[in-house]
This record gives sequence, C-alpha cells and structure tokens, in this order.
Amino acid sequence: MKQFLAFFCFLVLFTVSHSQNYTYPYQDPSVAVELRVEDLILKLSLEEKASLMLYNSPAIERLGIPEYNWWSECLHGVGRAGEATVFPQAIGLAATFDPELINQVAEAISDEARAKHHAAVRKGHRAQNMGLSFWSPNINIFRDPRWGRGQETYGEDPYLTTMIGQAFVKGLQGDDPNYLKVAACAKHYVVHSGPEALRHHFNAIPDEIDFRETYLPAFRELVEADVEAVMCAYNRTYDEPCCGSPFLLQDILRNEYGFDGHIVSDCWALDDIWARHKVVETRPQAAAMAAKAGVNLNCGYIYKYLPDAVLLGMINEEDVDQILRPLLKTRFKLGLFDPDSLNPYAAIPPDVVNCSRHRELSRQAAVKSVVLLKNNGVLPLNRDSINGIFVTGPMAADLSALAGNYNGYSGEMVTILEGIVGHAGPAIAVDHTKGVLLNNDSIFYGFWHTGFADVVIAVVGINRLLEGEEGDAMLNLKGGDRTSIELPANQLEYIRKLKERIGDKKLVVVLTGGSAIAMPEVAEIADALLFAWYPGEEGGNAVADIIFGDVNPSGRLPLTFYKSTDDLPPFDNYSMEGRTYRFFEGEVQFPFGHGLSYSTFEYLDVRFEDQSIDGKEHLVLNLQIKNASQLSGDEVVQIYTRYPVSGTRDPIKTLVGFKRITVPSGETISVSIPISIDFMKRWDIRKQEYVLTPGNYDFLVGASSEDIRIELSAKIP
Repeated sequence: MKQFLAFFCFLVLFTVSHSQNYTYPYQDPSVAVELRVEDLILKLSLEEKASLMLYNSPAIERLGIPEYNWWSECLHGVGRAGEATVFPQAIGLAATFDPELINQVAEAISDEARAKHHAAVRKGHRAQNMGLSFWSPNINIFRDPRWGRGQETYGEDPYLTTMIGQAFVKGLQGDDPNYLKVAACAKHYVVHSGPEALRHHFNAIPDEIDFRETYLPAFRELVEADVEAVMCAYNRTYDEPCCGSPFLLQDILRNEYGFDGHIVSDCWALDDIWARHKVVETRPQAAAMAAKAGVNLNCGYIYKYLPDAVLLGMINEEDVDQILRPLLKTRFKLGLFDPDSLNPYAAIPPDVVNCSRHRELSRQAAVKSVVLLKNNGVLPLNRDSINGIFVTGPMAADLSALAGNYNGYSGEMVTILEGIVGHAGPAIAVDHTKGVLLNNDSIFYGFWHTGFADVVIAVVGINRLLEGEEGDAMLNLKGGDRTSIELPANQLEYIRKLKERIGDKKLVVVLTGGSAIAMPEVAEIADALLFAWYPGEEGGNAVADIIFGDVNPSGRLPLTFYKSTDDLPPFDNYSMEGRTYRFFEGEVQFPFGHGLSYSTFEYLDVRFEDQSIDGKEHLVLNLQIKNASQLSGDEVVQIYTRYPVSGTRDPIKTLVGFKRITVPSGETISVSIPISIDFMKRWDIRKQEYVLTPGNYDFLVGASSEDIRIELSAKIP
C-alpha cells in the first residue's frame, strides 16, 4: 500500500511539473527507471502487455511505444545483419586464453552493434538482427566433441568458460552508469549440449555433482558479472522443461544467484512444452506454465495466448505484470525510450563497422587462437630457402572455413590460400588446387603440382556444412552433430597419398573446424600441424603470420583432442564420467591447454601468498617465466588443482587459474596469478551448498593439463 501511495504522489507531482515536456511519466529520462516501468504498466491493456513479451514486439502507437525486435546475434561479431567485422568463432576466442583481448573484441562488437542499430532506426528500420539485445554468449559446457554447436562455446572447462564469458559480457554491456551499451544474454540454461536432433525432446538428468560443478558454474558467474539476460533451453532438465521450471528459473537463477535481468526462451521452446514435451495439452497452458516459472520474453508466439490463460484462470494479470517488469527495465536501460542526445553510445558513427582498427583486432585474435599442435622444426618457413609452395585441400580457399556459424559478413575475408600467397612474396611461386572434396568419394587431383614445390601445405578439416545447429549443416544427416570425430576418410586418404608423392619434402597440415578432430595418422606423418578453428575474416593472414614466423604461435586448446570416437561415452549420456580432461583417464591425442611455441620457456621460483581481490579471498601464485630462446613469445601459464580428499566424484585435476604473458627473448618475467577460493569449492549434497574442504591441495603449474612443470602444495584451513 505504501508503494502505491508513493507512486500516486509521484504521478501528481509529475502532472504538475513535467506535463509540458512529456506526455507520460515513463517518457521522462529524469524519472527513476522503476517508476517509469510502473507508469507504463498502468497504461497497458492485458493484450498490449502480452504483445510486449514477444520477441517481435509491435508498436503501441497510442502510447508512443515503437516496435522492437529482441532477436539479434553477436557470437563473434554482429551476426546476420550485413556488414560487420568477423572475429574468430567463439571456440577460437577461447583458444586465446586471453580475457583482456576478448573484452576488447566484445567492445568492438558492441560499437558496431550500436552504430548499425542507430543507422537503421534513423531510416525507420527496426527489424530482426538490428536491435540492441544480443543472444550471446553461449556458455554451455562442450562436454562431447560430437556436438555440432560446440563451436559456439568456450570449450569444455567451467573456469575457462567463466573467465572468457565474463570478459565478453562486460565488453558488450559497457560501463556507463545510466545505459547499457547492448544487452548480453547467457545461453542455453541449462544442461544443454546435444544431441541436436533430440534437443526439443530429450530430458537431461545429470547427477547432482555434475549439475552443480560442471553445468551451472558459468551461469552463476555471469550473473555475478551482471549479464542482462539468460536464455532457457529447449530440453527438459530433471523432467521439467527448462523454460517451465520453477526450480531452475526461480529457486536457482532468481533466488540463489540473485539474477534480476530478464529471461528469454530459446526460439519456439515454449511450443515444445505442449507439442513435444507434452507436459501440458494447450498453448494457453504452455504460456501460463512459462510465465509462472518466470520467462519474461518469448521468442515465438505462445505469449499471444497469455490473455486467454488469464481469462481461463490459469494465471492472473498481476503475475503478468510481474514478469513484464524486468523486460521493460531492460528497454529503459538500453535507452530505447530516450532521446539519442542523452545516450553516449548513440553517437558511435557508422564508419566504425569493419573499420581498420577492428580488422586488426580480428587478426590479433585469430593469431592468438591458432594452435601449433606439432612442429618438428619445419616452421617457421624461411622465405630465403624456399622457391615453391603447393597449397592444397578443400579448406584452403573456403570462405565458410573462416566464418563458422552465427556470423556476419565482411568484404575483407582472407582465405588461408590468400594469406599464404600474400605472405610468400614475389620470389616464391605458390600454386593451388583443391585436391580433394570435403567428405565424399575419394576423387583426388593435383599431385603433379607437388613436383615444383619445396613445401606442401594441406588445408583440411571440416566446416559449417558438416557441423552446426540443427538444420544448418547441409551435408550432415544427423541434425548437425558429428557421428564420428575422425577427419573425413577421403581427406585422410588424400594426406596419405600426398605424403607418398612428396617423399622427403616437408608437409605442413592446417586444419579448420569448431571441434576436436581425431587424426593420429595425420599427426604422425605431418611435419607440422596447425589448428585454425574458424578464424574469422583475417584468418588467412593469421595462419600465414604463423607459418612464416611473422608472429610466434600461442593458441591453446580449450578442449581435449581424443584419439578416436571410441574414446567417448554415449553422446546422450550427460554424466561427466570419462569426459574432458577433468575425468577422462585414457591417453589423448592432444591434451586440454596444449599449444606449442617457437620459443622455449622455463618456470622458476614458484610460491604462494594470500590476497584479497574485489572483496574475495584468493590464493596468489607468484612465479617467474624465462624465455630461453632467441624469439619473443607468449606463454599461457596454467594452474590446476587436485583436491585433498580423493573420491569417485573428484575430477582428476581442474583448472583454477591461468594467465597469458609476453616474454621477450632471453628475459625473465615475474607473474602473479590469482586463484579464487570460491571457485575451488565443491558441492556438498548433504548441506546443499558449496563448501571448501580443508586440507593440503596439490597445485600443478604448467603449459597444459599434461605438461606440468612444477607441483606444489598449499594448506587451506
């Protein structure tokens, strides 16, 4: 009652003092956002409220509310909206192990988003993909390399996913005290990583430890970073549709984590509630179930039935008001009802889109993402000693091998072939043929080209035709997921025949893809092996920078590369047993965190100290890194821990800290790496909370999850 009286007094005061400037209080930027929201809700009919909770919200002309489409994408650049800088795909961004760089990438993306949005609105265009609410990042854990959408994630590790995800969100949303630059969205909540063909049907039932220690932490930590939106997933988790689960959306997300932004359904996920999960029988029931669970925004049409649900007594209008509030608050925070003159982001000019600075940033990100998996000394290539290079393979001149999915478009796309040609210089002859098709019959061509070449560079792998979201991977009959993680058989055969043909000549193999590729035979016969992911518009230049030694390689694997599909548990099993470096006990092809350099680094003088950072207790690991080579390079120092009490549910080891550093040749750099005590806590089923087990913790410091240079212990009380 007191709240109502306060709001009533505000309306009276507004009418007396502001009516000459604004028709309604909600239009006045000087009024507190909460009061603007309440004023607007009072003026809306039930049907209008429901319309504002649809992703394609229509205009309400009588109140001066413009139309707004909530659906925009920016996974690695503004997506599906024409020209934009194309950064490396998300899995490649994770391979940089560089949150500061990812923050800069996100800032560039949000600059372009703002510029494109305001340019479109000024011409009266308010369509999908031109808004300011972006359904990125994807922070699902890449638990199985067969998942076609794993390329959209930051890999298999909860801590790495958290650190990259937080940096991305903060870069997108900006730091203005009054306005969001854009609204970021953490998706897909929760326990969602394939199979794609079953995503509208399956019921994920992980055990409680996996749920709390693997699938949830990144969402918890992005809420801590003030992410504005969370997207609920298609599937069921613990028998309830994710978009209709009070346990997930209220008990955990709202109450436990304190999330106060808005929740959006994945697109047409509310249709799944009645049509595929069949937990209710009608559309009004599905609308009521999602609304009562806390879904604020419907990507789809089901919320058109909210007025019917109210009339049928399934939900009351006060509940509708409650779920509308966070959504309206986001629109006000984006400045969608305010003059552009008040919003600092509205002045970002259109010429920032794919500008030279952003292209250079894309190249920097691509260079830092490329992983040198193997090198027997052939790289970097010496231009003075090479007269001819033969570039072959289906990915060498393939644009889709640069972009991945959810991408924008750029007139500056540089294929790997073009990058090599541009770097080779006028005195080196470079020739090319595709040699082999992507994944069909073993039709080979071009072996005669090897005769003139000193070095053969084979660019093979997969692209978005073979892996991706359900319906997008056109050459994949399994919904976008791979049934096998091996390199396509015809490409493997082509590599074999190439090696037979060239004999002692050097063979460099570059692979593209958004996931782990099993290739033990290729790894054996290649003299050097590079994994380029989907490296974005500057990908060709980035790969060539590394091949010719203009840049020292420094990417690290954000997921385990297994030797065979046979190493994997059943795809539809959501147990973490036998998955990822944290629980897989077999021999891998390349371990999580692996990546070679042209430099050699030594780890020295490692010690711990206690420290408080941002009000939270941390251990800080201090050490020195020496570059014992003649070439400046980046090292990614990684810290893993083993828990003091070994049990069947304990991970073998788990990442708790990392830092990328640049070390000049011959020099030694001091490094301090904080380790969050909070992130080391384990879920206690009996207490139903995260606890820190006291005892001696082993800390493993090294260059990958298996390349451990120093082990030490610290007692945690």
